[in-house]
Amino acid sequence: MTRVLLRLVFACALPAVLVTVWWVASAGSTDVYWPPLRTILEAFPDVWTAERLRADVLPSVLRLTGGYALAAVVGVALGTVIGSYRRVRAVCEPVLEFLRAVPPPVLVPVIMLFAGIGDTMKVTVIASGCVWPVLLNTVEGVRAVDPVLAETARSYGITGVARLRKVVLRSAGPQIFAGLRQALSIGIILMVISEMFAASNGLGFTIVQFQRGFAIPDMWTGILVLGLLGFVLSVVFQLVERRVLGWYHGLRASARRSP
Repeated sequence: MTRVLLRLVFACALPAVLVTVWWVASAGSTDVYWPPLRTILEAFPDVWTAERLRADVLPSVLRLTGGYALAAVVGVALGTVIGSYRRVRAVCEPVLEFLRAVPPPVLVPVIMLFAGIGDTMKVTVIASGCVWPVLLNTVEGVRAVDPVLAETARSYGITGVARLRKVVLRSAGPQIFAGLRQALSIGIILMVISEMFAASNGLGFTIVQFQRGFAIPDMWTGILVLGLLGFVLSVVFQLVERRVLGWYHGLRASARRSP
């Protein structure tokens, strides 16, 4: 119990300090674009009602979930194939490096031509950016599978789907989750960017509307909501990661305790 409380204190210490600094630094501000934190917090409950959360935040989360899930499936599947076969990797690597170098926001107008301006476009934009860290980390994770472990599995007759699930993906799991973690932050950024183009709802759309209407405190409340959403998703991701990679974290803890 004490350990949990200590971790909670450490987790909340820096945010508390930053909020305090922001409160003090902005307390006497008369700048239209930099309102006092007190003003922003007072506007928060009036702006982000249950109806607005349902109308703007929920669609954003659904788009992010769809694009992120699509990127995870495609990235892990392609990464496993590319990482497992040297010749496939040699053929695909130049193309992958070219496509990875293209910033996803640049592709928004192109994707709009083919996918329209609806949710399909936004999900595609999110997936097009999230897929690269997942794909590349999966490739490296599969390539790094211990040859002795792979040979032992083969000698015991563990082949096909069982080998893929119990040896390859399990060994590459820590690196795959590293890519998924990177993809999550990229997905949040692309979610906002995609909603700034031809959208009628969503967090990105709402923040831009506040800015265009010079409702600056309301705009800042939208930024706070975006930050809180990122924090909640990060916590959920950590819980899933610890659940799936429990064996890995157990090994690391044992290694730290051993003399």
